[in-house]
Amino acid sequence: MVSFRRFVLALVVLSVFAGLGLAQVGLPTGGFPGTATGTPLACSASVTVPPTLRQEGLTELVGDIILICTGGNPIAPGQPIPTANFSVTLGTQVTSRILGTNGVSNASEALLLIDEPGVANGTGAGTQLGQTLCTTPTTGCAAFVGTTGATLGNAVTTNNGTTPAANVYQGLVNANSFQVNFLGVPVLPPVSAGVTRVFRITNIRANAAGVPSGLGGIGQLLASVSISGSSSIGLPAAVVTVGFVQPGLTTAVRAFGGANSTSNASTSGLSFLQCNSVTTRGVAVLQYRENFGTAFKTRVNAASPGAGGSAQSGTAIQNIPGAFYDTESGFTTSAVAGAGLADFGTRLRAVFNNVPNGVRIFVSTTNISGTNTVAGVNTSGNYAVQVFSETAPETNGVPAAFSTGTLNSGALTYSEIPIVNGTGTAVWEVVATNRNAIDTLDFAVYTSFTGNQGNNTPPAGISQVNMSYAPIFNTGGATASSTLPIPRFVDNSTGANFLRVTLCQTTLLFPFVTNASGLETGIAISNTSRDVFSTTPQQGTCTLTFFGNQTIAAFTTPVIQAGDANTTTTDWAFTLSSVPGAATGFQGYTIAQCNFQFAHGFAFISDIGARNLAMGYLALVMNTDSSLSLNRGSASESFTH
Repeated sequence: MVSFRRFVLALVVLSVFAGLGLAQVGLPTGGFPGTATGTPLACSASVTVPPTLRQEGLTELVGDIILICTGGNPIAPGQPIPTANFSVTLGTQVTSRILGTNGVSNASEALLLIDEPGVANGTGAGTQLGQTLCTTPTTGCAAFVGTTGATLGNAVTTNNGTTPAANVYQGLVNANSFQVNFLGVPVLPPVSAGVTRVFRITNIRANAAGVPSGLGGIGQLLASVSISGSSSIGLPAAVVTVGFVQPGLTTAVRAFGGANSTSNASTSGLSFLQCNSVTTRGVAVLQYRENFGTAFKTRVNAASPGAGGSAQSGTAIQNIPGAFYDTESGFTTSAVAGAGLADFGTRLRAVFNNVPNGVRIFVSTTNISGTNTVAGVNTSGNYAVQVFSETAPETNGVPAAFSTGTLNSGALTYSEIPIVNGTGTAVWEVVATNRNAIDTLDFAVYTSFTGNQGNNTPPAGISQVNMSYAPIFNTGGATASSTLPIPRFVDNSTGANFLRVTLCQTTLLFPFVTNASGLETGIAISNTSRDVFSTTPQQGTCTLTFFGNQTIAAFTTPVIQAGDANTTTTDWAFTLSSVPGAATGFQGYTIAQCNFQFAHGFAFISDIGARNLAMGYLALVMNTDSSLSLNRGSASESFTH
């Protein structure tokens, strides 16, 4: 690939010095067969507006290449029209769909059109013709100069015939996938001043992920265009820019702001306590923002303004050469089944990873803009709906919301994402978008689980989400294919935290304990999880670890309960000397890790019998998780000790 890019760069340099903006062909003496010597046939190559391509895209539609030819020698009526081979070579892989039309294994959706057939109100004779396919793309199709009537001087299929010649040619993708060839294309010189012959090359898709970044992080995709033919025709290569490449998507995990509202506050993951059950609580908002106005695309152009549902239709309705559609589909024509038609609109993916066993994940089935509805189609802005998988086949109209496992919250519907081995995937498809604005699509994430710290469910941990386009083909997708979906992308995302399950713990520090020099330390730990704030009562053990001038093995207390009318074990007390393995003469500090919230400790130091001196202090509550958030009734309490 490196040597090829150097070749393309060399062509660019040559074009600067040789002035290839207008390439001319000098015809040999006698010109085309049956003609007299005349002016050279001159052709220029251009791309009307090179589009912006998504750097994540493997099947990005490059700009149409236009060859406009003037001059040349006249060819007598009834004579055959010379043919030529057109080649387009990209600086990255060609990924146009392989159709295999008429048994030709490498016949693709890339098309060459002669004289803009089917252009409404076109001025040239070719624009008034239907779109007719050459069915032998490996050899091209013979054409003759018409002899009578309306076809006089125009291309026809046979000598003295009246049937217009084929004007649609399929591109053959080379085995190395860098080049498309259109073979045996008739080139009828326009001859007369002010008359042109137009060759449009469309539906070439490219692996934009293979284009290196350039100035300002924007890459430039170049195409080398050449025409070669019999001894009577030849055209040196021209290099044109067919697209500019830049990242198309920015994602973020935002704090949850309600069923139908978003929040601009970022989050590193909302924390939930293992011991408290959660019922359908908002976790986060997944935000997808396009980096330029055409990064989100519908499958095809809407049949009429506001008819967002029809933008997912499989009908080939983008059949006007040169028209600006800017959808995932390109030029579609009934002459070539499947040409240009994408499988679906832009899809957005969220992959939830490291989800603890027992935690359920729900997502909104549409973006959570307040103006959107599930049943109807958004007619005023951006809109996306959930689909069953990255590559689920498209349906006509808006894909139906999931019919099972849904929860209703606010005005939107939420769908449960199956979690297998800690991973689950949600996918949404863009069905309406504003090309003249930078669209942002937000989707709500909810969770629920049954907490049971005694059974360690759900296990403590941090869950991440990876956000990208879809479908993803990080390997094997950068090639022309008859089976891979269009569009397809690579995923370069990194995981972002969106949910945490933390243990219900309290960590207590007793900064000074001793049983040296005739002193003794008494320690008491209380469970205060029963209160007037409707806090869920908890229970658990405490593990004490000693740090000081002697080694004392850590030990675990019996279960300390919350206490009620029938239970009095709301605390546990001991002396340092009673600790198994403790020896006289210890001096240091102790950390107690209690598997319940709202543990409190008290230490009392005195001489034996507390006859001469005594002092006591409250244990310090240590902050071991700065993200830990606790609820006591309706109040919110954070550990910041």
